[in-house]
Parts: sequence; C-alpha cells; structure tokens
Amino acid sequence: MSRHTLSVLVENKPGVLARVSALFSRRGFNIHSLAVGPTEDPDVSRMTIVVSVEGPALEQVTKQLNKLINVLKIVELTPSAAVQRELLLLKVRADATTREQIVTVVEMFRAHIVDLAPESLTIEATGTTDKLEALFRMLEPFGIREMVQSGMVALGRGPRSISSSGGRQE
Repeated sequence: MSRHTLSVLVENKPGVLARVSALFSRRGFNIHSLAVGPTEDPDVSRMTIVVSVEGPALEQVTKQLNKLINVLKIVELTPSAAVQRELLLLKVRADATTREQIVTVVEMFRAHIVDLAPESLTIEATGTTDKLEALFRMLEPFGIREMVQSGMVALGRGPRSISSSGGRQE
C-alpha cells in the first residue's frame, strides 16, 4: 500500500475530528499521521491526514469524507507538489564527554537545542520524515531519554490555496 497525504478543510466545530477518524476506522485504514489546527479563517480547521491505501480505496474514502456535513474541501497533496514538515523533540543523554559531538550532529541537521540540563539536551527539529529519522539514528547511540513527534503538516506549493475559493474539491 502506498501512503497518501490528504489536506482536509473542515468546519471548526466539536465532534468533526471524531467523525473523520471514525470513517477511516470503519474502513479498516490505519492513520499514520494526523495533525489538526486552525487556518487563517477561525471558523475553519485544516486536517492533514497521512494514510496507507490503494487508489480505488482512497477514492472511496475521499467520496465518503466529502459526504460528511462539516467537510468543506479535500485535496491530496503529493510530495512534489507540497511542502511537508513534521516536528520532532528529542531528549538525549549528554555529559561533558559527548555534548560536543551531539551539538555537531544537531548543527548538521539544522536542528536547535531548546533546553540544556547537566545530563541531557533537548533538541527541536523540523523537516521531512526521512530527515527526522536520520537525525534520530545519529543521536540514538548517545541514548534517547524521551521523544515526541508531531503529525505531518503540509501545504501545496506555489500561489494556489485550497482555502481561497469556496466549494468542495476532490
């Protein structure tokens, strides 16, 4: 199965997230990533959903999503036509002997140290899934104490916007 990124504009109302995620659950699809947040319009939220499905099933899910009353617009964002990013926070063991090596790795990945403690560093990184996985692999030998990763957020490239015109779109 291939992964697809859906950008779904929905009315910012209680219960919408539950209805959308239930639709995927009923169809037996696992959501790999789900990020929900406000848009430039306070009455509209954007859901970025990453799911593994095949073409015909994706089309069916998209049609069913469009039938939900609070769904305004759905667009599939391909990696080449979208800017896609995730956020990763990592707390890494760091003592006097390893701190300099960790800082070098962090700088290589254009990440940031956001918290210093005597025995650990907390690192913030944004980027594609591949970049964040590579950073994790490089820091893993030092000892990962804690980790949290956001879902993917994505916007289409260029001047077009899925929220600039009304109506539904598949």
